[in-house]
Amino acid sequence: MISERLKKQFIHIVGSENYLDSKAEKLVYSYDATPNYQAMPDAIIVPRNTEEVSQIVRLCNEHKIPLVPRGSGTNLCAGTCPTEGGIVLLFTRMNKLLELDEENLTATVQPGLVTLDMIQAVEAKGLFYPPDPSSMKISTIGGNINENSGGLRGLKYGVTRDYVLALEAVMPNGDVIRTGGKLAKDVAGYDLTRLFVGSEGTLCIITEATLKLVPMPETKQTMLALYQDIEAAAKTVSTIISNKIIPATLEFLDQPTLEVVEDFAKIGLPTDVQAVLLIEQDGPLEVVARDMQKIQEICLAERAVSVQVAQSELEAEALRTARRSALSALARLKPTTILEDATVPRSEVAAMVKAINEIAIKHQVKICTFGHAGDGNLHPTVATDARDHEEMERVEAAFEDIFAKAIELGGTITGEHGVGMMKAPYLEWKLGAEGIAAMKAIKLAFDPNNIMNPGKVFAKESRKRVVVSR
Repeated sequence: MISERLKKQFIHIVGSENYLDSKAEKLVYSYDATPNYQAMPDAIIVPRNTEEVSQIVRLCNEHKIPLVPRGSGTNLCAGTCPTEGGIVLLFTRMNKLLELDEENLTATVQPGLVTLDMIQAVEAKGLFYPPDPSSMKISTIGGNINENSGGLRGLKYGVTRDYVLALEAVMPNGDVIRTGGKLAKDVAGYDLTRLFVGSEGTLCIITEATLKLVPMPETKQTMLALYQDIEAAAKTVSTIISNKIIPATLEFLDQPTLEVVEDFAKIGLPTDVQAVLLIEQDGPLEVVARDMQKIQEICLAERAVSVQVAQSELEAEALRTARRSALSALARLKPTTILEDATVPRSEVAAMVKAINEIAIKHQVKICTFGHAGDGNLHPTVATDARDHEEMERVEAAFEDIFAKAIELGGTITGEHGVGMMKAPYLEWKLGAEGIAAMKAIKLAFDPNNIMNPGKVFAKESRKRVVVSR
């Protein structure tokens, strides 16, 4: 609870128009895109600059008030839900592209800048920012950094972490620090930049980021490969990689997902096949032509029933847009949509797809599977109804089996969605008790009063289960 005296201090910092605490306003920021997680904050504060963030954090630390940084709320692990009340720090007023440095190939941005807005500004200059989360039309750079977001191009280009060169961050005591710089090399001290990326707002508040850009690829081609055998489609993924071809995009959609996406997007996606691979390559014209020819041969050798190359950029963009709309399409089916995130080594994609199908049968739930198959990151998704408690128990048991199988295959419980609250009970499966203890020691050193997004990453109680050792 925030006292009237403290409220006046916050208003003095940001102005009354940037301090929100009506019941309706608190309700809006009580949840994110994760189903079944909701908690009311005490207030929402909208800072305009780093100095204001520093003053807010200093006050919160002094009075031990929880702070939850928030972008657009597209989080899928309850990472931006204010589960312990306190302040939601909203960055809609810190949304500028501060600098586009064409000499050093960098962009310096504020955390509230929408990802697609930045991508379009960069591409207008003939440059390229590869990270492309499916939520990029509304997600923000700050949110991408906090979750270390991936995207369709992650296979070839990597994830958000690979493009963050420098950060400005407000520490839990209100101090402002800068990490990294416009540098290709920098080994001066601990790599705090990489530590903060993916820390889910539990260590600091990011107020500025300098991002690496690359030259725009010369050309690209997009291909759709159709399969009547879902495991053959999954095996094609590892065969392409083992042939030393790294496509820009290598996406997988199973038949239930195809049906729903086509009903939503209406672009002529085939719904009478068991799976499709959406494959894209970019680069010099001759390299793209050679790679796509080889990929087509591999797909056919692995029993694809058809391989179609997009005849125009319009057709290619329609395919990419359809893939990005998978969550939105599936969310139309039932009141509750649980989209999960498990990652395995690329060589184990076929085994993981097979396991997901077996787990669905075992627990009598319908699982739609799609995802970034080229980097082993799959998104098994269930459309359900949280009010049906018996079904929800089966859904949760199915996902528990999926996480366990991913770890058994040498994978992890999350590749890009983060831990937040949803995955926190399973984190010990991946890291072990010793790994959790090491992370807690870091958290305590940075944030002794535990004001930074408390209740996230570290579960009150880990889920106990014997996982097959590898």
